[in-house]
Amino acid sequence: MITRQELEGSWNSVKGKLQERWGQLTDNDLTQFKGDANQLIGAIQAKTGETRRAVEDFLQSAMKNSGSAVQQAVSTAKDYAGQAKQVAGERYEQALEGVQVGMKEAEAMVRRSPMESVAVAFGAGLIAGVVAGLVLKSSRA
Repeated sequence: MITRQELEGSWNSVKGKLQERWGQLTDNDLTQFKGDANQLIGAIQAKTGETRRAVEDFLQSAMKNSGSAVQQAVSTAKDYAGQAKQVAGERYEQALEGVQVGMKEAEAMVRRSPMESVAVAFGAGLIAGVVAGLVLKSSRA
């Protein structure tokens, strides 16, 4: 027997399949039952002349097919997420390698010419201090 939750969970798909199978069913015929499977089956029987068993079997089949589409969509989403995780990991490794190379180059430059490096660091600090002072001064005004 079909439960209300099962029917509501896949209603849009099932509704379309019902109308494909029995073209005489209207939207109004199908929406007036608000998830009550027994009333829906009874109305389909009355409208189409099908047996209760045939209608139940068709509904079960339609619901299984709509469920597999959902499972397939979830599986595809998981695959995409896995691929995104892999790409993000690769990009992280590349960035880490770039930072490590930059640090080694900076360290080698400081070792080659320590006085120039100190002068550059002093100048950068001086400029940063002036900019910070101006920003603070303008924010008080």
